[in-house]
Amino acid sequence: MLSNQEQSPTWSILLGHTDQVMSVAFSPDGKLLASGSWDSTIILWGVASGQKVHTLTGHNKVTSVAFSPDGKLLASGSWDSTIILWDVASGQEVRTLENPTGMANSVAFSPDGKLLASGLISGTVKLWDVASGQEVRTLTGHTAFVTSVAFSPDGKLLASGSFDKTVKLWDVASGQEVHTLTGYTDQVTSVAFSPDGKLLASGSVDETVKLWDVASEQEVHTLHMNNVISSVAFSPDGKLLASGSSLTVKGYTVKLWDVASGQEVRTLTGHNDFVTSVAFSPDGKLLASGSFDKTVMLWEVNLP
Repeated sequence: MLSNQEQSPTWSILLGHTDQVMSVAFSPDGKLLASGSWDSTIILWGVASGQKVHTLTGHNKVTSVAFSPDGKLLASGSWDSTIILWDVASGQEVRTLENPTGMANSVAFSPDGKLLASGLISGTVKLWDVASGQEVRTLTGHTAFVTSVAFSPDGKLLASGSFDKTVKLWDVASGQEVHTLTGYTDQVTSVAFSPDGKLLASGSVDETVKLWDVASEQEVHTLHMNNVISSVAFSPDGKLLASGSSLTVKGYTVKLWDVASGQEVRTLTGHNDFVTSVAFSPDGKLLASGSFDKTVMLWEVNLP
């Protein structure tokens, strides 16, 4: 098991947003970081320089950002019931996808880049054809706001977490529900597949992260955070899980967990408001976190 250390130095603090940062995502080559904010902008940052490359405007309160697998497109969801696809190189809008059923709190590209999934406030998940911008399918079954969506690495499954306290697994090809994972006592806020697709992590307001075996649909570990979980992300090698927390009386931290043992490895402190989103760089050396404190922090993941 990895040794426990209390804190890791911050590699960089990115300043530029004027309101809460809701989502962060690294480009596939690791050279750019996107951050979406309630200030209605998306900033593309050069990771090495920490400087702004582009500021994208056109939304009202950005809730989620995700890069396409080839890094050429960025998708963003918003309170304004639209999803925008952006050309990363130019910073120009490519296409707007209209969501008549409301805010998209989470967006995710399929591994082949052909589909985009969006989790909606209506309790539905929509699948979109990226090339045409047309809706392919609507997945129904949740009974409350869908907070997070994630494709499995092989693209065959889609996971969705919801305020209805469940995680659902969907067959992407058919749109049929495969299984509902239960056991939470409060809203599910975030879902993420491990890089090998064998595990699914899900975080909740009930202050736990659950690790599920995807094949058996059985719970493997429950990680007790003692704080509301806002976001979860696996490291590229699958050995670590990062979780962001967002409860005032218990602090604003990012925790790193050893996936094999379910033990906490390190607590990262520095944000002074809710941590909303966490993401590992493709090489696993950096972790980005966004916060209500209007900042993005980059942390060195220099574990032994």
